Order: sequence, then C-alpha cells, then structure tokens
Amino acid sequence: MELNKTNGAAQITVSEHISIFEKIAYSFGDTAANITWRAVTTFLLIFYTDVYGLKPEDAAFVLLVTRLFDGITDVIMGMICDRTNYHGNKFRPWILWSAIPFGLILIATFTVPDLSYNGKLVYALVTYCTLTLVYTINNVPYSSLMSAMTSDPKERTSISSFRFAGAYFGGLISQVGLIYLVAYFGGGRNASGEVINKAAGYQHSMYLLGALMVVFLLCTYFGTKERIHTPTSASGAKGVISDLKELVTNKPWWILLFTAFLYCTYNNIKQSMAAYFIGKYVPDADGNYLALYMACLLIVSVLASLLVSPLARRYGKKSTFIAAMLFSGVATISLYFVPSTNIQGVFVGGILSEAGAAMLSPLFFAMLGDAADYSQYKCGHRAAGLIYSAGTLSMKFGGGAAGFIIGTVLAAHGYDASHLTSDSIIGIRELFSIIPGVFIILSSALVFFYPLGKQKMEAIAITLKERALKEEQSASIE
Repeated sequence: MELNKTNGAAQITVSEHISIFEKIAYSFGDTAANITWRAVTTFLLIFYTDVYGLKPEDAAFVLLVTRLFDGITDVIMGMICDRTNYHGNKFRPWILWSAIPFGLILIATFTVPDLSYNGKLVYALVTYCTLTLVYTINNVPYSSLMSAMTSDPKERTSISSFRFAGAYFGGLISQVGLIYLVAYFGGGRNASGEVINKAAGYQHSMYLLGALMVVFLLCTYFGTKERIHTPTSASGAKGVISDLKELVTNKPWWILLFTAFLYCTYNNIKQSMAAYFIGKYVPDADGNYLALYMACLLIVSVLASLLVSPLARRYGKKSTFIAAMLFSGVATISLYFVPSTNIQGVFVGGILSEAGAAMLSPLFFAMLGDAADYSQYKCGHRAAGLIYSAGTLSMKFGGGAAGFIIGTVLAAHGYDASHLTSDSIIGIRELFSIIPGVFIILSSALVFFYPLGKQKMEAIAITLKERALKEEQSASIE
C-alpha cells in the first residue's frame, strides 16, 4: 500500500489491490440498477402500448420528454457528489439514501392507475420522470465510486468488468425472470398463451424486484470503501463555473459522451424490440423463446464482460472498443435477413450481436476514469462525479432517443397490438436490425478520434505519480 498525502488542493491517494469480495459487493450496485434499467428498456414500451393502453406515439413522447428532462440532472448530480463530504465519503452515502425510494418508484411506474386516458398519460410521465430522477441520484454516485476505490487504471478496468457482470446478473433477474413472474402473478396464461391479467402481473412482480434492489444496494454500501479522497469541490458560482469549464475543455469526455449516446441508443432499441420481434415476428405463444433468448444473451454478456480486462490490457481500450462495436453492428444488421421460421438463426445472430455489445459499457466506464485522469493531468483538478455523469447522461439521452425512434417507426407502420399487419411486421424487423446497426457503426467511427490510447494513458499515469511524489516530498519538508 502507498499513501501519498498532500496539502491544500492536492489529492490524497491510496493505491492498493481491491479484493474479490469488494469487487463483487460493488457489482451488486449495478445488479440493482439493471433490475430497473433492463426492465425499463425491455418491457416498459411494450407495457405502455400493450398493457397500459398508450398509443405508440404517446409512449414515444413519454420516453423522449422524460429522458431529455432528466438528462440535465446528471450533470447537476455530478457536481453535488463532488461537493459531498459525509464522514469523509462523497459517493457511498447517496447509494444508501436512495435505495428505498428507488424500489418504491419502480413499483409505481409499472402500475396501471384507474384514470382517464389523459390522466394515465400524465401519470406515466410523472412516474417515469421520478424513476429516472431517482436513478440519477443513485447511479451517478455509484458510477463515480469506482474512481474513488483505486487509482490504478488496470484495477479500475477489472472493477468495471465485475460491475457489468453484476449488471448482467440484474438483467437475468428482470429480463428473464419478469417473463415468468408476470405470468405467475397475472393468473397464468390462457389457451392462446396470453397472460390473463398482465396489469396485476407487472405490479406484483415489481414488489419482489423492488425489494431485491434495496438488498443489493445495501450490500454495495456496506461492502465497499472510498480510498481516493479528493478535496471537496468549491461551492458557489465560481466553483461550479470552474468545474464546468474544465469539463467542456475535456475532449476525451466529449467524444465518450457522444459515442455512448449512439451506442446506448443502439442498445436500447435492440433490447426494447426483442419482446416485439420474438412474439410478433417470431411465433412465441408461451414466452419460452423470449425467456431463453434473453437468458442466452445475458450468459454471453457475463462472459464477454469478463474478457474486457485481458483484451484491453493487450490491445488497449480504444482498439477493443472499436472492434467490439463493428462486430456487434454487423451481427445485428444480419438479423434483418433471418426468416421468422429460423429460430436458430435468430439466436445465433442475437448472441453474436450481444457478444460485442456487452463489452461496450465496461470499456466506456473504464475510459471515463481515464478522462478523469486526463482532467487532473491537464487542469490539476479531478471532478470525478461530474465526469462520470456522462455515463447516466448518455444512457438517458440514448434511451429517450431510442424510445422516440421506436414509437415513431411503429406508428408510421401502423402498429396496433390487437391487429398486426405485414407493414407493422416490417417496422418491427427494421427496428430490431438495420436501424440499431446504423447507430453502432456511427458510434465506432467516433472512437477513432479518441485521443487517450494505451501509450498516452501510461504517460499520464507516470506524470500523475511523479506529481504526487513531489507533493508528498514537499509536504514532508514543511
């Protein structure tokens, strides 16, 4: 262990190996977040159109407005984190404080109220807005916590891999488990394979998932430790302006922000359309194909996320990022040409697509840590909370764009849950393959301009260590 103490505005750094136990505890935070996030990205739109009773264009409006409004709060929450000091912690307290509200608002979002159509539209807007707001309060500090656990870039990549293995475990609970939970709590299925009472099924399922979320978040709070203690950012207008100025001049951050927006749009479209594609285009009367498809994708996702660390160490994060995007994009587009009777082809295409896509988020959040190092290298200050706000900011903007695109395309193709036409099937096929494929290919093109390659980051790490050593020597003399 190395302890580098500095005075004034300098950083206090503790560098040490992070135990497997703590990495797993940290990963549980994203297990909790993904119980919500993947339930929302996979089922909320089809819940709104097929259970809640919203028109596709109105559902698209709810998703777009909510995400655009809430995206602003990410930057604000990042600055709040950088100014938090609760018993020496900036990030962990927010995980504790938001745990119970997070579970409660998830239940409310998947509840069908006894209101008029306009009343239900307002209810959907309010509950979804609140859900994404609480998600921000929880997930911006959670994402930022990784940079406070260790200063070692390689350890951060390892923690990020564990994080997203946990994320995919949360997806397994919500994306696969929810299919059977809704049927169980909804009174089973009728002769045609439809859940008898979907509204009750969703609501009661969320009671269980909400409780699980709270337990996982408490595990993260009690099982992790903040070691990198940076001075609390200055309050007031000058402090905020200073942080924002450093952010807007951080070129790697901007590239990562727009890259993540595009790949999050890609992921959200792909995930949201799975329940439409398998069930509407591919026959799936009892939901078993969809559940098996989700399970296969999540297993592949866990394995792929664990490959991120060794691949990034050998080839660098940037090169691995680009290769994963292109591989995933080609596999996704190929799904358009798979006939509905070729179940094996759908599974193979989906698994290959997910194998690349699963690597993107671990790489992205590890690269945000590099962007924080770059900010410290360039400006002498590290506003980790603000920089990591790019994570949830891009996810929300990408989710909003995805929802708007899906709703608009479905409406343009005349989608009606009670009466499917050949034209609406074409729209579903396009949304599951070609349209998201275009977004991920565009995203890969942006990464070519990312300036923090493997050699650059090694040089920055050396410089930061030299600065810390000089500050330590200066402090010992004084």
